[in-house]
Amino acid sequence: MLIHADLMLNLANERHRELIAESAKRSLLSSARRARKARTSAAARGRPTGTLATCEPSVAVPAR
Repeated sequence: MLIHADLMLNLANERHRELIAESAKRSLLSSARRARKARTSAAARGRPTGTLATCEPSVAVPAR
């Protein structure tokens, strides 16, 4: 069974474009995960996340 050369070239190019699109999608998702993880870990390291001062835990005092 012979397949036309143009058909094979079109199939190869289409597969190549699919692989590039999958790679771009994977890269975008991993970048978003890293950014989200960095955002949540930065807040967990003791940095204040709100606008209240942390000097007295029993009294809510606005931050200066």
